[in-house]
Amino acid sequence: MPAFPTIPGNDAAAGPPPAGASRVRALLGGLGREWRRASWVVRLSVSCLLVFYFLAAASPFVAPYDPIRQYRDLPDCPPMHLHLARAAEWAHGFFYAYPMRMSDAAARIFIPDRSRKTYLRFFHDGHLFTTESADEPYFIMGSDGLGRDLFSRIVYGARVSMCVGLVGVLITFSLGITVGAFSGYVGGLTDNLIMRWSEIEMSLPSFYFLLALAAVIPSGVSPVMTFFMIVAIMSFIGWAGFARIIRGMAASVRSRPYVEAARALGASRTRVIFLHIIPSVLGYAIVAATLSIPGFILGESALSLLGLGIQEPAASWGNLLAQAQDVQNLARYPWILIPGVFIFLTVMSFNFLGDHLRDRLDPGNLG
Repeated sequence: MPAFPTIPGNDAAAGPPPAGASRVRALLGGLGREWRRASWVVRLSVSCLLVFYFLAAASPFVAPYDPIRQYRDLPDCPPMHLHLARAAEWAHGFFYAYPMRMSDAAARIFIPDRSRKTYLRFFHDGHLFTTESADEPYFIMGSDGLGRDLFSRIVYGARVSMCVGLVGVLITFSLGITVGAFSGYVGGLTDNLIMRWSEIEMSLPSFYFLLALAAVIPSGVSPVMTFFMIVAIMSFIGWAGFARIIRGMAASVRSRPYVEAARALGASRTRVIFLHIIPSVLGYAIVAATLSIPGFILGESALSLLGLGIQEPAASWGNLLAQAQDVQNLARYPWILIPGVFIFLTVMSFNFLGDHLRDRLDPGNLG
């Protein structure tokens, strides 16, 4: 078979792949190896977290209805059963549900109205799924006491509950690493003053102190401002303990040969701290940050549940559980506990992921 002539210079023109592309391939390869090495529990945890963060990022697309829209004739409506439509009805939708009507207003008992069908449409009107008309809703997880779609409120509530941990950890650990590394490296009177202040903060009863500070938030503040104030309060409480641990690690690192060599070469204090001290404690910081995210989520949920966090009509997984404080409501409408399931899955997923990172970043397990 004749060989095709090659154009001189083509191989040279192609050249080696860009350094950025090589780094991306190496990173993806490393993540792939870690994924294959992880247990099924860790994989499931990561999958849950990715789904929940997708809900938070794409809330207007995933939520079928406006989270504050009230269907006054459908308060505390139970989840609706989904049925497969016949082929002749696929022009309306592949699935349908029977709309609910209230048979007992006092007890809020609903029965399906089998004389009509509510068809479910996918990728319709800018939503992942919704009904042909928003006036006839489909409640996949039921409704709350005001007739609002519980699934839509859970999806929008993920914005607060999933982001509060990341933002809080970013603030807490940025402050804790910087203060702890500086204190441990400098030592002396500065170290003593910083650590004594940290001990004062650690001696405060954190939850009650959090309640006292959250009560100061004005009632007319917007939900966005309330969110950032809650994060700031929780970060102010949580940085001290982490800073003390980083301080001890930094104090043990400052006498190592590579740190002394950097000082001998004339490196400034700032350069030594940020290029030598902080990278040496970063492995522990990543693990501690992952394990502390559930604390921020639970703290925000507790404040919102008690009415001191995100206020109505804005949604967070904490204030969605407010209706479940009444035992009678819980017995009659058990679906109002579904937001608690999301909190439980998120907390457990972060804990399993943190345990996995701790095992992988342990020097004895590397390789």
